[in-house]
Amino acid sequence: MEVKLEHVPAEMPTFADAPRCERLEDLDADVAIIGIPYKSPYEVSVPLDSVDTAVQPAVVVQSAATMRSAATMRSAAVALRKQSMVYAHSLRHYDFDFAGDLFAGRDVRIADCGDLALEAGKYEEQLQSITQAIRKILERGAVPIVLGGDHGTPSPILRAYQNHGPLCVVQIDAHLDFRDEREGFKDGFSSQMRRAAEMPWVESMAQIGLRGVGSGRQEEYEAALEYGSVMVRAQELHQLGVDGILERIPEAAKYYITIDSDGLDPSIAPGVYYPSPGGVGYFEMTDLVKGIARRGAIAGIDFCEVVPVLDVRDLTSIFASRLILNFIGSMAHSGQIGG
Repeated sequence: MEVKLEHVPAEMPTFADAPRCERLEDLDADVAIIGIPYKSPYEVSVPLDSVDTAVQPAVVVQSAATMRSAATMRSAAVALRKQSMVYAHSLRHYDFDFAGDLFAGRDVRIADCGDLALEAGKYEEQLQSITQAIRKILERGAVPIVLGGDHGTPSPILRAYQNHGPLCVVQIDAHLDFRDEREGFKDGFSSQMRRAAEMPWVESMAQIGLRGVGSGRQEEYEAALEYGSVMVRAQELHQLGVDGILERIPEAAKYYITIDSDGLDPSIAPGVYYPSPGGVGYFEMTDLVKGIARRGAIAGIDFCEVVPVLDVRDLTSIFASRLILNFIGSMAHSGQIGG
């Protein structure tokens, strides 16, 4: 099927001021940034009273559907691109987080492919379009970095890796996301890890940052255990440290990393639907990806569930864009990308 892109308008910034790619068939880059504003068809209860209209007077909250709308999903990629410009003109300065050049002195080619055009309400077509777009990026030899979209997005992304595995999927999330279905739908934000577990080319998974209570019931917990998922509570990460957790992540030649923003601590990611205390911190997230990149190739990354309308001083978008740059830097320092 034909993949349609909505290009970043000329008056708006690309991610970190990267060159635009207008046709995936012409992509020539190490890393391809693409926005995928996917929204699962079902709704959930959103704590609308978390919006402080004294701080955000322009916010008009009407319903849960308003908050989890397609427009909200599209706004995330716009916000991440905008806030990435905080770093765009100093990428080659000395970076204390990498003790030198962020990209290890390598010529890292980043292209911004714009956003995937998804027709509202046509979920089967949306899923197919996402898979096809990622497949095209992989065929061009680039690593896709997806700006979501809700956390149902990884399901169709991972289907594109059928001929690019085997993979270990590493999920950063407060929630298990292992439901078989929700309201009859199997590709929503409650089910993406269950779908991943069913893919023959996904040979293992680690779920990091789990805490609190979420959509997962005892039966989902037991299903994840039976599959062999390595489940890491956020408290364990804080107690054992990154090195201790890296030892538990399965060995693999390739890793796919999927991030739900609520897996991060609210101090760096307040703009999420369900902020939960005790999440993954900035250096923990950075060091996890550095460690994974030393063990195997990073085959792709998605960063989902950023909600700009719930953000505080754009902190979630600022820090998310910085983390994405750190992920690219981790691949460069491990020699995976760049000349």
